[in-house]
Amino acid sequence: PKDMQSRLDLAVARYGAGAREQAMDELLEMVRKDRKWNEEAARKQLVKFFEALGPADPLAVQGRRRLSSILFA
Repeated sequence: PKDMQSRLDLAVARYGAGAREQAMDELLEMVRKDRKWNEEAARKQLVKFFEALGPADPLAVQGRRRLSSILFA
C-alpha cells in the first residue's frame, strides 16, 4: 500500500484487463493519500482514463465527481 509506483502500475494493469472501476478506485485512493506524488501522476492517469471512456460514460462521470470531491474538499 505504501509503494505508490506499484499502485499506479496495478491500476494501469487493471484498467487494461477491463477492471476499470477497480483501477479508478486505486488511483482515487492514491490521490487522497498523496495528491502531489510524482508530479500528480495518479490524477493525470485518471484524466487519461476519463478521456478514453468519453464524457458521457457513467463510470467517467462518477469518477470525475469523486476526484473533484477529493481535490476540493
